[in-house]
Amino acid sequence: MKITLVCLIGFAAVVAVSAAPQYTTKYDNIDLKQILESDRLLNNYFNCLVNKGPCTADGQELKKALPDAIETGCKSCNDKQKKGSDEVIRHIYKHKPEMWKVLTEMYDPERIYIKKYETEAKDLGIAV
Repeated sequence: MKITLVCLIGFAAVVAVSAAPQYTTKYDNIDLKQILESDRLLNNYFNCLVNKGPCTADGQELKKALPDAIETGCKSCNDKQKKGSDEVIRHIYKHKPEMWKVLTEMYDPERIYIKKYETEAKDLGIAV
């Protein structure tokens, strides 16, 4: 579950790959509530992540960092990014199940990471 959570860091805390072992903090002050409450904004990020639309600079950086973040459990994320990821995951899972399904099918087709992060998912109120 945390895989999609990490997927959605993009519109949450947004991560970007850098030479340092941590993801950039450049997008840490993005207003997640505004994104999650706006179908237009949320759909734009979603379409970027699933290759169905253009990406903003922050969306593109998220897409680049996503595979590593999923594989490592967001090991290079700071606390704010992890908290934002949790918020986004809960929202998508509860309010946008069709997006959740597409994201998990795309980023975890074999359900490897869903199983790996099952405990964290349950802590977020997400049943796997």
